[in-house]
Amino acid sequence: MPKDWDAFYRNAPEDRPPAFVVRAYGPFVPQGPVLDLAGGLGRNARYFLQRGHPVVLVERSREALRRLSGTPGLTLVALDLEGADAPQSLPQGPFAGIVMAYYVNRPLLQGLAPLLLPGGLVLVEGFSRKEALRRGRPHSPFYWEGEELLTPPPGLALRAFGEGWMEGYRVYAVYLRP
Repeated sequence: MPKDWDAFYRNAPEDRPPAFVVRAYGPFVPQGPVLDLAGGLGRNARYFLQRGHPVVLVERSREALRRLSGTPGLTLVALDLEGADAPQSLPQGPFAGIVMAYYVNRPLLQGLAPLLLPGGLVLVEGFSRKEALRRGRPHSPFYWEGEELLTPPPGLALRAFGEGWMEGYRVYAVYLRP
C-alpha cells in the first residue's frame, strides 16, 4: 500500500471503473444518500452520482479531495478513518448505501449498521489473503481472510458473497440492514 496517498493520487487516473460489487449490486441500493469510505478519486461515488444518489465521500488524502472538489452532488469529508476520533467523526446519515471498496478496516465495518436506513446495503470488496501471498505480503493486515466476509457485521444480514480470481484474488460481500 502506498505510504503517501497524496503522491499516489497526484498522478492517478480518474477514469477507473467502479468496483465489481458496485457495478453488480449498486442498482439494488435504494434511493437516498450513499457513503463512500476511503473513496479515493471517486470511481464508486461517480457510479452512484450518475444514478441520482447524493454521495458523501470520506477520504484522508487532501490531493484526492482537491481533485474531487466541486463535483456536483458530492459532499467531501476529510477524515483519517484509522484515527482515534474516526468512529464518532463519521457522517451520521442515515444512508441508503455504504461502500467500502479496497479499504480494510474491520472495527469500522462492525459499526456501520446504525448508519444505514432499513433496506440499505453495505457493499464491501477487496483483495483476499491469497492475493497477499501472491504479492509476497503474507502478514499484511490490508487483505480480507478467506471467507471472513461471510459473517455479517452486527445488525446486518448477508445478501451476497463471492471470492476467487478476478484479475487478482478478490472477495466481496453485500450486507442488508433488515
